[in-house]
Amino acid sequence: MDVSVFLPDGLGYAPAALLIVASFFTSALTAAFGVGGGLAMLALMGLFVPVAALIPVHGAVQLGSNTGRAWKQRASIRWDVAAPFVAGSIIGAIVGAFVVVQLPDAVMKLVLGLFIVAITWTKIPGMDRLGRAGIAIGSSVLAVLSMFFGATGPLLAAFFGQIFAGDRKALVATHAAGMTVQHLLKIVVFGLAGFAFASWLPLVAAMIVSGYLGTVYGTRLLERLPEESFAFWFKVGLTLLAADMVRRGATELITAA
Repeated sequence: MDVSVFLPDGLGYAPAALLIVASFFTSALTAAFGVGGGLAMLALMGLFVPVAALIPVHGAVQLGSNTGRAWKQRASIRWDVAAPFVAGSIIGAIVGAFVVVQLPDAVMKLVLGLFIVAITWTKIPGMDRLGRAGIAIGSSVLAVLSMFFGATGPLLAAFFGQIFAGDRKALVATHAAGMTVQHLLKIVVFGLAGFAFASWLPLVAAMIVSGYLGTVYGTRLLERLPEESFAFWFKVGLTLLAADMVRRGATELITAA
């Protein structure tokens, strides 16, 4: 049987196999430590997937990955936080769709990177007692930002890190639920814009299955991690991702000058 009929034009067997295997490891990384997998997958897909298809296809894969993680870790989801987050995200996405002023991508990378570092290593008073209205407002802002800047996963992780300090399971699980909503909204937007997902569906499905297996493995690792070790590596991971954002933003600004 010719497997190429299940692959989009221009994507060979080896790159497809690599992406499927990588989906296992990136999903395991996020399931265990809460961050890192999505951006790692985006960087790898950028080597093989056409630019026009990169963001929607990555969004579809991440939708499946985060849905699988939310399902696997559903017992730890804090629905008192997730519910107002969903409402705020929908409102923010609607508002963002009508916002016509867009900041330069380089500026957004620089600002968000520095902001993530700041809130990762400092404790914001009252964040652990933030009410439903505060969570809804915060998620609305995140949703608007996602219309300008795609990599909002680390920002959401830092936001939830303040709320769920000392509860690694609730942090990872609720983050998965929140990112599921964020990616679903993106897929709806790309679908309405006319992106042809059909030719990518077999590959996306295979990556989702592989990613779920990685989620199962990563969840087992999360269960064994001491809270102190998780908190340290979670902050280190966020800092590295934020530092890379700052580096890329600064490089783009210097190059454009």
